[in-house]
Amino acid sequence: MIQIPFLDLHLINARYREELITAVTSVIDSGWYIQGQQVKAFEQEFGEYCGAKHCVGVANGLDALILVLRAWKELGKLEEGDEVIVPANTYIASILAITENGLKPVLIEPDENTYNLCPDNMARVITARTKAVLAVHLYGQLAPMPEIMALAEQHNLLVLEDSAQAHGANSKDKKAGNWGHASGFSFYPGKNLGALGDAGAITTNDDALAEALRALGNYGSHQKYRNIYQGVNSRLDEMQAAMLRVKLSHLDADTAHRRKIASLYRERITNPCVLLPQVTEQSSHVWHLFVVRTVYRDQLQRYLSEQGIQTLIHYPIPPHKQQAYPQLADRHLPLTEKIHDEALSLPISPVMSMEDVAQVCEAINRFRPAAVPETFS
Repeated sequence: MIQIPFLDLHLINARYREELITAVTSVIDSGWYIQGQQVKAFEQEFGEYCGAKHCVGVANGLDALILVLRAWKELGKLEEGDEVIVPANTYIASILAITENGLKPVLIEPDENTYNLCPDNMARVITARTKAVLAVHLYGQLAPMPEIMALAEQHNLLVLEDSAQAHGANSKDKKAGNWGHASGFSFYPGKNLGALGDAGAITTNDDALAEALRALGNYGSHQKYRNIYQGVNSRLDEMQAAMLRVKLSHLDADTAHRRKIASLYRERITNPCVLLPQVTEQSSHVWHLFVVRTVYRDQLQRYLSEQGIQTLIHYPIPPHKQQAYPQLADRHLPLTEKIHDEALSLPISPVMSMEDVAQVCEAINRFRPAAVPETFS
């Protein structure tokens, strides 16, 4: 029986039940349900929160990434077959966005300590065909954006941030969504800023890109029945925008609670079988996930389940080993595969109690694997 859930979405949203009902009621009563005032207000508020000039609401996080790359193709900045550098240990959505646009993903090993994109590895694979880099802020920690942007400028590369797990992550007074030339966000319900359904957004400081994006996500049209692109239907709807506005106002407080939990985990988990996450800069991490590594991952997960503690695996199979990508199967990526074999996500959420945190720490410290323990150097 689960005593400590990985993520209690019911309880998370119950805190704002009255505010959410008021927001939804205002949309119902308005009689306007697509591309109305709630979407415009959320785009302005979230854009300002990220520090970006433009925010374009879309249907989901995958569409956000797909549409940016598509817009760059329409604007003549990318063309079929161009290479896009991406960390190999990301969620498959990052790769899907690249291949959906007829571009070539160039998978590289991540930084062994942060699991984010490694600038040194990035530099080694840049060729004449390299035109962009997809910088994934994995688990809620910003990728090393100053170094990435410097390399990108040196080689005239476009930088797209995958900020699906990094709402509010901040470094050098600049948030996720305001580092690259564009950024894609997901508001999937389990995200730090989660809708009550699918939703996404793109942020950018590029006027031409924002204009192209608004058309592409609306059937390729700025004006009804006049289509300048072969677009798609990918729009943030009024209902989700209204609820996201409510939850955005509480995001920083939720992030502070996540950081408190992460700090306690890092302080109190002392089992030598478990490798804790490393942090390059405290303010850069918003702890969407608290991911530990252990060679005894499956044993530890079963043990914690027996203690009533729910954990998840992000992600059990790396993209290059997925059936969907046979063309990537021959890639030699031992670190990525090791991470995917050993990663285990502990419960962390804005409604998790400190008592539950203590219980998780104590349970992990009591864990003894069946085989001779290994420690990480």
